[in-house]
Amino acid sequence: MSATQLAALARTSDPHTMLRRFLALDAVVTGVNGLAYLAASGPLGRFLGADSGLLLALGAFLAVYAAAVGLLAARPRPAALPVRAVVEANLAWAALSFVALALWLSPTAAGAVWTVLQALTVAGFALVQYIALRTRQGSSE
Repeated sequence: MSATQLAALARTSDPHTMLRRFLALDAVVTGVNGLAYLAASGPLGRFLGADSGLLLALGAFLAVYAAAVGLLAARPRPAALPVRAVVEANLAWAALSFVALALWLSPTAAGAVWTVLQALTVAGFALVQYIALRTRQGSSE
């Protein structure tokens, strides 16, 4: 994906705004996921084939992580180091999701599909955030 395609997706040519929008989208999606795990860990656990205690812990983690990413997105010029940390955390989450699915989770079919889809979504966030960061660094900050 080129910088022009990313700018069109973010509907801006300003690299700072583009990066902030991708971070904000990540924060919203992650926050909704975390709140769903917190609010409905029992029913979601049964549907996905996951332990409700695990979903509660993941929900709490995701809610805090989403708040941190949201705060970063709210900055007019997010610093590169914390953005790189978000990119790396997203990549780690995606990789760990696949490892967990292969090695220790025993999800339902819906849970397996959900695990793969959320891992790909998070990896996608990492990719667009990385490209937006590189685009911003290539411009005159």
